[in-house]
Amino acid sequence: MAKDYYAILGVGKNATQDELKKAYRKLAVTYHPDKNQGNKAAEEKFKEVSEAYDVLRDENKRAAYDRYGSDHFQNSGASGFSEGFDFSSGFQGFSDIFEEMFGGAFGQGPGRQTSSEPGSDIRYNLTISLEEAYRGTKTNIRFTTLIKCEHCGGSGSEGNKKPSPCPVCGGRGSARYQHGFITIERPCQNCGGTGSVLSDPCKKCSGSGRIKGEKNLEINIPPGVDTGSKIRLTGEGEAGFKGAPSGSLYVFLTVKNHNIFTRKDNDLYCTVPISMVKAALGGEIQVPDLDGNNNTISVSNGTQTGSQFKIRGRGMPILNSSRRGDFYVEAVVETPVSLTKKQKELLEQFGNEKDDKTNNPKAFEFLKKLKEWLE
Repeated sequence: MAKDYYAILGVGKNATQDELKKAYRKLAVTYHPDKNQGNKAAEEKFKEVSEAYDVLRDENKRAAYDRYGSDHFQNSGASGFSEGFDFSSGFQGFSDIFEEMFGGAFGQGPGRQTSSEPGSDIRYNLTISLEEAYRGTKTNIRFTTLIKCEHCGGSGSEGNKKPSPCPVCGGRGSARYQHGFITIERPCQNCGGTGSVLSDPCKKCSGSGRIKGEKNLEINIPPGVDTGSKIRLTGEGEAGFKGAPSGSLYVFLTVKNHNIFTRKDNDLYCTVPISMVKAALGGEIQVPDLDGNNNTISVSNGTQTGSQFKIRGRGMPILNSSRRGDFYVEAVVETPVSLTKKQKELLEQFGNEKDDKTNNPKAFEFLKKLKEWLE
């Protein structure tokens, strides 16, 4: 009898692959023999929806079905669903469908640990100073995690005794389960798929090979790191289960703001106030860098606020390179305060004698433009 595979899955003929998968997942969970043991009607329904999904999820089979109907498959055996069919051949198989749909054999609970389960990675946030980022440094960090059990050496076995073959699966690591007409092979639940069990689990770690403990590590931070840089230490994360490899430790860095220097990428900036007199007449100023060295900078006469002086190669080290960024000194002209009577008289005298066009050209140009605009 011809079957309407679309109707069986409850979807339209234009259903996408995602819609087909969603519909099958819902029906497979509802009618699976694990949840309906002894229910022949549910078993037949499960067989029917699986047959429909197996055909429609394959573009070539779907095209043939749309053209010839389900009789084409049942007569030719192309889908593997004719009477007396062999579930291990002719199509991908129910167990493979479950692997694709549910990520493993149906009914297998999540979170079960096996001896091949590696330790988790760990993130550690570390804040350092700009000086430490500039020069590079070594620092100690301490954190709590699962560490290897020293009593059993991480094996999980008391006295490091060798594990015994699993009595349930005979050491194969897998077991077959019969659900009505379906045979599914999945990892042995007794040994977790390893094929062996511990005859005498470690008394300190209960056979896991790891315990909660504290790690104290020295971290080498190279010059040039910045906020967001991370350092990976392979094998310094959480210990693996029963001697499996440890995870990695990721140290995420944050560089604190500095009171004097500002960093932009690999360049350093420093704002230096200079007196009005030095800005007007010119002269020299001393500016230290992050190495503590004084740099002599020549200030030309008429220097304005915002003027920058560049010192090449005195900025931050470029990570994993011998090169460095640049160091920029920005001038801020400071207006004098708390003037004495004589200082005020001198400034007033200067104000009376100055020529705005010559001595204050920016102010002169601004006033000129303002006047033109008002007129």
